[in-house]
Amino acid sequence: MTLHPTVKSVTDRIIERSAPTRAAYLEQMRAAQGKGPARAHLSCSGQAHAYAASGEDKDALAQTNAGNLGIVTTYNDMLSAHQPFETYPEQIKAAVRSIGGTAQVAGGVPAMCDGVTQGEAGMELSLFSRDVIALAASVALSHNTFDAAVFLGVCDKIVPGLVIAAQAFGHLPAVFLPAGPMQSGLANDEKAKVRQKFAEGEVGRDALMAAEMAAYHGPGTCTFYGTANTNQMLMEFMGLHLPGASFVSPNTPLREALTVHGAKQALGLSALGDSYTPVCDILDERAFVNGIVGLNATGGSTNLLIHLVAMAKAGGIILDWQDFSDLSDITPLMARVYPNGLADVNHFHAAGGLGYMIGELLKAGLLHPDTKTVAGTGLAHYTRDPKLLDGELSWQDGPDASLNPGILRPVAEAFAPTGGLRRLTGTLGTAVMKVSAVAPEHQIVEAPVRVFADQDSVKAAFKAGELTGDVIVVVRFQGPKANGMPELHSLTPLLSILQGRGQKVALVTDGRMSGASGKVPAAIHVCPEALDGGPIAKLQDGDVLRVDAVAGTLQILTEGVADRPAAAADLSGNQAGTGRELFAMFRNTVGAADSGATIFGG
Repeated sequence: MTLHPTVKSVTDRIIERSAPTRAAYLEQMRAAQGKGPARAHLSCSGQAHAYAASGEDKDALAQTNAGNLGIVTTYNDMLSAHQPFETYPEQIKAAVRSIGGTAQVAGGVPAMCDGVTQGEAGMELSLFSRDVIALAASVALSHNTFDAAVFLGVCDKIVPGLVIAAQAFGHLPAVFLPAGPMQSGLANDEKAKVRQKFAEGEVGRDALMAAEMAAYHGPGTCTFYGTANTNQMLMEFMGLHLPGASFVSPNTPLREALTVHGAKQALGLSALGDSYTPVCDILDERAFVNGIVGLNATGGSTNLLIHLVAMAKAGGIILDWQDFSDLSDITPLMARVYPNGLADVNHFHAAGGLGYMIGELLKAGLLHPDTKTVAGTGLAHYTRDPKLLDGELSWQDGPDASLNPGILRPVAEAFAPTGGLRRLTGTLGTAVMKVSAVAPEHQIVEAPVRVFADQDSVKAAFKAGELTGDVIVVVRFQGPKANGMPELHSLTPLLSILQGRGQKVALVTDGRMSGASGKVPAAIHVCPEALDGGPIAKLQDGDVLRVDAVAGTLQILTEGVADRPAAAADLSGNQAGTGRELFAMFRNTVGAADSGATIFGG
């Protein structure tokens, strides 16, 4: 199929916009490539330090013609998604040893769970943890003893942070090895109903706890389509996973076979062989466009509107939210996975999953077909399913039709003609909204505002019965410079209750919502943020806003707002405790949300 003209035009303008920074990045990577295998340049003392505890691999490590694979792991046993990584290093070492190579754990990086910190002070470290992960992974690889790397990570800030680090070492090949989703438990919509009943006081904490434990019940990624599973989708669309690897459950023979094959593949792509494929050649402008198309086709997490910008910037590629919006306009919404449907990712995978979706999008000309990937050149590799036949891993043609049209549909019969994300612009600034789960009748809200400085104040007003009538809840001073841009997902149940009562309701904030943002319209990531004196800092209770996801506008309808002084922030409660005092440098350095909310280059 011919490439869709909008895909081509958006790609061309990204290439043009990025030309100087991309050229400088690639020049740096080519210089690193030219130095050859890294270990050969270390002193004998340096090498001895690096190999001292390597046991049976010592002799192979001392031979520079034996490939050495660096393992960067996010293992901890508090996160269900990352607990399976405990056994990966031994699997990986055995796998590469069988082909004459070696592997070492280069380092571990932090991995936090937004599900644990929702509504808590720790959430103010969440976004910054992405850049901490990038820094920590770079330290791990800085010993310069590796010919390729594998990255073990899944969740919200973790994969973006690892991708940023992988590009800092973009002359090395890298394969991302996931753990997969947990088995399906209590249905996500049932869990949401219990949360709403708890918020309204209809059930007690014992019932809430029972529902949550039934939903989050074992090893693996949470099964709703939030940021973690959006990350996994991106790694396939962008060519850093093995085909079909994203949604294979932990602790299964197929999962282990994919891990073993991924480790061998990473070394096979090193400069020591004939198939050298470094990260810098995989993650080009076309790969990021493919990722954005996947984000829209699946109705993925709004967090990736920040992360993809930061990830691209690490490779000298400049994205902006207009790129996302223009691609959304021509990308059909092909999936209904909770929160924009009742299915979870296991159901989606069973219905045909990413392989079927990629095949459909390729036929429609909505993806660049000729990108480089860890599986070889061409995204067609990712239309195939991994199978374990007689103990051997192979890939077979995936389904040519959806196995459940209620979850996954072809391009010609998509759930909606456009993607699940919208860019909003107007007199309040720029924002984004996930609309894939928002019913059409709720996508335009014109109402007076109630202004709050934090989510706890919103909850108090709700409990006091103050949020009556149509209302737009404005929560400001939640941007990256103010307090690290925490997610405000704990507001979802009470806002859903107001909407369920027949009120027109919306959320407007310079903070973030969860990747599981649902049926309440939420204009988020507002730029400029309140701490920068953006118009959101000038709003007062009773001002009228219009949030219009159909027209893509975010307008202040009350006259004279622009002439007011910006409200002053009291951020004294956000500066210390739970480690926040250690992140003052991040708050003082971080760039705006629409430029990736990163400390790297603003």
